[in-house]
Amino acid sequence: MWKTVELRELRLFLTLAEELHFGRTAEKLRLTPSRVSQSLRALEQKLGAQLVHRTSRRVKLTSFGEQLRRELGPALEQLDGVLDRAHAAARSVEGTLRLGIFSAPAGGPHLVEITRAFEALHTSSTVEVVQMSWDDPFERLREGEIDLMATWLPLDQPDLVVGPVLTEQPRALALAQDHPLADRDSVDVEELADHRLLRFDNWPKELHEAIVPSQTPCGRPIERLRIPVGERSVSDVAVRVARGEIAYPTVASAASYMGDLSFIPITGMPELRSALVWRRPARDPKLRAFLAVARDVLASD
Repeated sequence: MWKTVELRELRLFLTLAEELHFGRTAEKLRLTPSRVSQSLRALEQKLGAQLVHRTSRRVKLTSFGEQLRRELGPALEQLDGVLDRAHAAARSVEGTLRLGIFSAPAGGPHLVEITRAFEALHTSSTVEVVQMSWDDPFERLREGEIDLMATWLPLDQPDLVVGPVLTEQPRALALAQDHPLADRDSVDVEELADHRLLRFDNWPKELHEAIVPSQTPCGRPIERLRIPVGERSVSDVAVRVARGEIAYPTVASAASYMGDLSFIPITGMPELRSALVWRRPARDPKLRAFLAVARDVLASD
């Protein structure tokens, strides 16, 4: 039964071996004397030998108890050192924080500022920015290959936490420069049903519907083109848009990242929000520290 011995029972025994008094031991450990006695008996039963001689006036270690005290004391001190170092390492903010980006515009105007502020405050840490696959943008987050990511919303996934909102941006339709709509001042959301958009099978449904809806608010179906895996990067999508194969509902700021395309404002479509998202639970001290910096920077805007 010795394998069922608990660390608290060993610590209690060492305290009793030092005090040689149940009352003082109980007071030191903030227990009742009866609880000290019960724990000692449980330890003796598990070890199969008596540890102390008890009388109404004194407590004395048995020879077995004395041997255990001599060997256990240094062992527990060593264990305490190991645990103390492990606890300190777990709380330290150092190393590399891996930050995934769904798409560059999702980071918004503050993500660079947040990253710089974090690295300035925590000089033993760096942030590595990783571009997520458009085919399955949350796979690497779920597998633990990245620590958190900046992504578009909405996102209703039980294993993921949606944190601080980074940006809210007006919608725009990316088009080829010679597209019939390219010279328009705006495009109504209902007109999306007249054009072929893009389809991503592995996106969460709520996110897919927000970015590339399957129908208009009035219920008109929207044709969505599925493109092969491996051709789903920003540049691949931009090429297909430039060829006139598809139109792509995005945000106006995507013009800086998607090359020589026309970006026409979409009316009747809500702004697209982005946020920091991470896996449950958030135990990594680097992650918690980064989120604290993010909240400070965003609150001061």
